[in-house]
This record gives sequence, C-alpha cells and structure tokens, in this order.
Amino acid sequence: MHTHTLKYLSLIAFCLFSSFLFNACSQSSSRFHLEGEFKNLNQGEFYLYNPDQGTKDTIAVNGGQFSYDRVIHDTITLVLLFPNYSELPVFAQPGAEVTMKGDVSHLRDTQVTGTEDNDAMTAFRTKTNEMMPPEVQKAAQQFINGHLTSPVSNYLLRRYFLQNANPDYALAHKLCEALHQAQPQNPQLARLYTLLESLKNHHADGQLPAFKAVDTKGDTITQKNLNAEANVIAVWASWSFDSQNILRQLATLQKDHPRKISVVTISLDASPAEGKNFLEHDSITWPNICDSLMWQSPVLAQLGIGTLPSNILTDKTGKIVARDVSNVTLKEKIESLLKEKE
Repeated sequence: MHTHTLKYLSLIAFCLFSSFLFNACSQSSSRFHLEGEFKNLNQGEFYLYNPDQGTKDTIAVNGGQFSYDRVIHDTITLVLLFPNYSELPVFAQPGAEVTMKGDVSHLRDTQVTGTEDNDAMTAFRTKTNEMMPPEVQKAAQQFINGHLTSPVSNYLLRRYFLQNANPDYALAHKLCEALHQAQPQNPQLARLYTLLESLKNHHADGQLPAFKAVDTKGDTITQKNLNAEANVIAVWASWSFDSQNILRQLATLQKDHPRKISVVTISLDASPAEGKNFLEHDSITWPNICDSLMWQSPVLAQLGIGTLPSNILTDKTGKIVARDVSNVTLKEKIESLLKEKE
C-alpha cells in the first residue's frame, strides 16, 4: 500500500476517533445523574416530572435503589412525586451527580445532596419540617430575598406562594419581580412574571372574567358554557394527583346532580395525549382545554389562574363563589350553592 494512502487512512481514523471522544466528552459534560436509596422500600415506582415542560418520567425502584440519567443543557427543576402524593424537588444541572437517601416512612427527612442548590433545598426542608404553614412561608420569603439568583428560590415561590389554598398574588408578584430582575434571561420567570401582572389584582369574588379557548374536541369554549346552578373551572395535569382527585370528585357530584353542575377543565400537560387515559378511565366527557402551552396558555391569564391545582366556582349568573379552595371546601361550597336553589 502506498505511503500517502496509509497517511490518508490514518488521518480518517484519527478524525473518527477524535469525533468519538468529543461526542463522548460532550455527552458526559451534559449528563445529569441521580442516584437514590430508600429504606423500607423494596420495589416500586416514582414519577419524576418537569413542571415547566409538563413532561414526566417513570423511575423504577428495585431493592430500595434507583438511578436516573438524562442529558440536559441548562439547569432545570425536576419534582419527584411519591405514591403518597408528597413531592421532592431535585435541581438538575449538566454534568452533576446527585444523591438521594431517605426512608419511605419519613419522607420529609430525605436528604438530597451533590450540588449547592440541592444542599440548600435540603437544609431549608430540614429547618422547616416542624414549622406551621405560616412560619414556612415566612422562611421561604426570607430565603427568596436572600438568594435571588437561585433556582431554589424559583421553586419556593411556586410551592409556597402560589400552590396553596389562598395564594397571595400581590406578594407573589412582588417576589417574582425581584427574581425576574435578578434573572432577566430566565424564560420561565419571565412568563410567570407576566402572568402575575394580571393575577395580582384578581380576587376571590366578583364576576367570572370572559374567556375563549378551543377544547380537545375542537369546540370553542367560553364563559357561556358555564350556565348551570353551580359551575366549576378546574386546572389539572396528569402528573398532579391532587388535581386528579378534584376531577374525580367533580365527576361524582355531577353524576349525583344531573344538569345542575357544569365543569370545564384546563390541562397543563404538554399534549392532550398525556391525560387522555385518565379522562377515559373516569368517563369524564366535559370540555377539556389543552393547548399544549402549559403555563404560557393565554386562557390562564384570561381567568387569572396561576396555581395547580386551581379552581373557580361560580353561580348561574357568573358570580364567583370561591376560588382556589381545597377539595373538601369545593365540595361543601357546591352543595351549599345547590341547596340555595332548592
């Protein structure tokens, strides 16, 4: 074989090998690895979902252990959802290795370590484990004000100022404004800030705002679809068991009170297919809106909705009777409204 041919083949081999090494290193530097171990759990499954993208992965637990790998290019917040519906945030970043250790009988004491963000969140949970809700919210506010560039603060804003029975949109807007100024390139914060701009002046009374959207069947849905004695708009997602429980309760109430309750739901899933099985399994046929825009959906801004689960209850005239109440309270309010009409 000629010398120049050998040199040419060697050059090709070198380029291929270099390309392989580059891709391998690139994959390694972008790979996020989560290793977990739980006592008193042999086998089971967890959901790990991304609340911003509306996607979820299933993690299998064998012998009390599990591992999860994913290639990512930016820091993201993932939420591990346990069978008892409690949740645990995990802050994932390219190239990071995070360890989770706990006991299924004491999930609140689970330790998530390996990065500065996860260490900080574990410290916050440990500090607030025995606190009452108002104290936890105060501690969350102090953390946010002291860590304006941390993804932990972004999670705490949603968890403790939006995802509760009586969200304080004005305070949430103030905190989000400070975070947005400190993280101007964060698209999730920018969208949340825009949403809270419209939410901060919404109250739990008054008239239902006008809205317009297309449901998964292709029908146009407006406030005119809600003209029964009791009407509910409920926001849900396939990865939120709390919101699914509310939908099941509404289905039961609607069955017990034919033609007296109207329901429209809004799904925050990334696609209608995500929640299709749940709706079909529970024989839910009311209008379901899922435009795949998740928190960017314009119907959320039209209705002043920024939490999950979320609900708005109105009477036949469109007057808001309750907003963002618990499962139990919503049932009581609906039954009370129906009794007034008897």
